[in-house]
Amino acid sequence: MEHVDIERQFTRSDGSYLFARWGRPIAPVVFGVEEATLSVVKGAVEAVVALAGHKMTDMDPELGANLLIFFIRDWDELPATPDLDRLLPDLPDLVARLKAADANQYRAFRFDPDGAIKAAFVFVRMDKALSDIPAEDLSLAQAAQTILLWSDTAFTDRGPLATVDGRVILNPEIAGLIRAAYDPVMPAVATDPSHALRLAARLRGGIS
Repeated sequence: MEHVDIERQFTRSDGSYLFARWGRPIAPVVFGVEEATLSVVKGAVEAVVALAGHKMTDMDPELGANLLIFFIRDWDELPATPDLDRLLPDLPDLVARLKAADANQYRAFRFDPDGAIKAAFVFVRMDKALSDIPAEDLSLAQAAQTILLWSDTAFTDRGPLATVDGRVILNPEIAGLIRAAYDPVMPAVATDPSHALRLAARLRGGIS
């Protein structure tokens, strides 16, 4: 990927550049799936975290679980979920916006004082389009989209997955970008587009 392509992945619809990665180990919990699917979802998270060279944990000392993944059938299920309005104070307005947009997924992030990701909430509404996707592929896509704070327009044209020899994998360009983003010499947070140049250099094997 050229630096202009990378910059686009973290440039938001308002024109601002904003990059963040997780600053603490990830402790996932999954709601709304059967036991067999639970291991698939957590396995996808583990695979992407391992790709990044980051860490997982059973429990965050401050939050308990810090990656909450909800699989639902209808957005109206969210207001009925106990204590969810404490995590998302604007829950009624959010549900109204998601229904109006006919959205089938939504991610919300929370940040440490330095701006690194400290928690994420992932909501997947299993409409017909998503129900037709194998659980392994859907879980991998969600894990990839949660490991970094991507632009709100990053995957509008194409998703984070690719098909190679009939097998669905993480898009190699996205996988490389995730690895570069978690390089220990790279910052956990960036708001200057020059950050994309540094990521491009690491993808090419250079030092920056």
